[in-house]
Amino acid sequence: MGSMSSPETGPPAGPDEVLPAVAPQLRALRRRAALTLEAAARTAGLSPAHLSRLETGQRQPSLPVLLALARIYGTTVSELLGETVAERDAVVRAADMEPTVAGGWTYWQAGASGRGMQALRVRVPHGSQGDIVRVHPGEEWLYVLQGRLRLRLGDTTHRLGPGDSAHFDSLTPHRIAAQDADGVELLFVHTLLQSPTATLCLGPVTGDMP
Repeated sequence: MGSMSSPETGPPAGPDEVLPAVAPQLRALRRRAALTLEAAARTAGLSPAHLSRLETGQRQPSLPVLLALARIYGTTVSELLGETVAERDAVVRAADMEPTVAGGWTYWQAGASGRGMQALRVRVPHGSQGDIVRVHPGEEWLYVLQGRLRLRLGDTTHRLGPGDSAHFDSLTPHRIAAQDADGVELLFVHTLLQSPTATLCLGPVTGDMP
């Protein structure tokens, strides 16, 4: 992933922006948290003037700013964006899980959209196309359902079987690969720091794993 922008980086608001609710939500949630403009801005590493511009819709916040404000206000990025999740979205039925195939991997969405975490059921085939290499902010948790998994965290390789799980900081360079020819199936949960409306943020890349 590329380098993260400075906290006050953010595009100017414009007529084509798709987040009209963000400005009033920022103000309402700050007030709900009983924070002054100055106190919230200082904690988030912003100037009061910049936060004021965000709250009045003169500028759109960057993702790092949204993440910082969500933590300060004790809420989620989804709520900052004014998103609501319908009651029916709380349960995801197996029949409604449509598979998505990318780079040989098969994904099933196992959680609701617009949440601070993304839950997936993932089928990883054997071979180099099943490897991923990632370094990004957040946390990941996985649980092996079937098959055996090779998990590389930094310089250490772990081998996991059915029932084994792992929970790690995503800033640790990590790779996932199937140990055996039959592949591996796992449950995967990660904090969705790229975007609250992001789709699959996993991406297989080629390259063998030692």
